[in-house]
Amino acid sequence: MSIDRALVDAAIAAVTDPNTGAPYAAAKSIRNVVVEGDAVSLQVTLGYPAKSQFDAVRQQFADALRTVPGVGNVRVEVSQQIAAHTVQRGVKLLPGVKNIVAVASGKGGVGKSTTAVNLALALASEGASVGILDADIYGPSLPTMLGIEGRPESPDDKSMNPLTGHGVQANSIGFLIEADNPMVWRGPMATSALEQLLRQTNWHELDYLIVDMPPGTGDIQLTLAQRVPVTGAVIVTTPQDIALLDAKKGLKMFEKVGIPILGIVENMGLHICSNCGHEEHIFGAGGGERMGKEYGVDVLGSLPLDITIREQADSGNPTVVADPNGRIAEIYRSIARKVAVHIAERARDMSSKFPNIVVQNT
Repeated sequence: MSIDRALVDAAIAAVTDPNTGAPYAAAKSIRNVVVEGDAVSLQVTLGYPAKSQFDAVRQQFADALRTVPGVGNVRVEVSQQIAAHTVQRGVKLLPGVKNIVAVASGKGGVGKSTTAVNLALALASEGASVGILDADIYGPSLPTMLGIEGRPESPDDKSMNPLTGHGVQANSIGFLIEADNPMVWRGPMATSALEQLLRQTNWHELDYLIVDMPPGTGDIQLTLAQRVPVTGAVIVTTPQDIALLDAKKGLKMFEKVGIPILGIVENMGLHICSNCGHEEHIFGAGGGERMGKEYGVDVLGSLPLDITIREQADSGNPTVVADPNGRIAEIYRSIARKVAVHIAERARDMSSKFPNIVVQNT
């Protein structure tokens, strides 16, 4: 019995990506569909990292194709290919870095750095090449959170190689100073240090560079927003009204400089007593959702107020690596996938595709 190719194509076209809510075909993810005898083979290339879901994607297509009369053997190859995407107009991409994601908050103490580190580790666990830059010059926490000691090496006395923790490339002013040495610098010195860390680090073929921003909307934030090629920003807040007020200022700052908001992460949303199981919204409830609706921005996820998140980050083994199969690690991975999907849906950067035009007198 011969297989009707039109039915095969229709079955494939109907398969929907649960991470985007759209058919895989709409994202041009399906390639090389071959029908031979009773066998059908195809390739699915995702534009975002989702290594943990490859088997589920294969099963989706296998189930759909086996509804076609005559189909016996189904072979589905799943892979991922992360592209560089557009940034602010007039700003060039960094060498070796495809996409830069700023993780920001309007105020301190909302768990921004913990979220940034776990976001980076979650993207890496899904198969992406990831780096993280600690942009908090005055209060660097990355060395502690990633459990990294030592100083970056310089191959040429002009640049420095990033250090590595849990498979993620990293750099921070904290690697270059003593742990108890305060940075008593004015704004221009701090912004200069940030640009040096960013541009003089030999980042190696990164799909994503996560930038852990300092709180607020001052010199460092404006420097990054205006001169650094940022693909998008993630805003971290707690449900508390005071935190939301400051988070909204951070969101508006990125909007004013043309950086898209990839979504909001609500931290410390719910506390569950470890002794009795009682649930309590210590910092209020629904604040992130209200903010998202007000500004038309997705809420990427809500994380609980859980002592293990703090303990694991303080120990240098953040939740995604300390308890990779746990409920909280899965929340971080879900947030990471949503961030990557929003990036993948943006227009691709095509600047590297165009040749340089040189005008010469002849």
